[in-house]
Amino acid sequence: MQQGGRSKAETKVEIWCHFLSHVLMPALVLTSAIAVIYVSHINRRTFGEYQLLMNTRDKLETEWGQLLLEESALASYARIERIATKSLGMRVPKTAEIIMVHQ
Repeated sequence: MQQGGRSKAETKVEIWCHFLSHVLMPALVLTSAIAVIYVSHINRRTFGEYQLLMNTRDKLETEWGQLLLEESALASYARIERIATKSLGMRVPKTAEIIMVHQ
């Protein structure tokens, strides 16, 4: 059967083409646009978190360097000898006071 010079198969193909071009394609374009917006938002938020973490890392590295300097100052032989002499009354023994122990 033909309707206005067209067969049912031609009419179904036209309906399908109309559906694709007027409904499905715009829906896919809209979905794609929303996905781009969402990914851009996630990217910006993640980059902000990355910047905060990098700042924290830099501060921690600076603090680590300061702690290393403090440790080396506190563990210096001159400081330890000064504290041992003043606070504990210790002194370097004289040569005659040194006893060698052999096993």
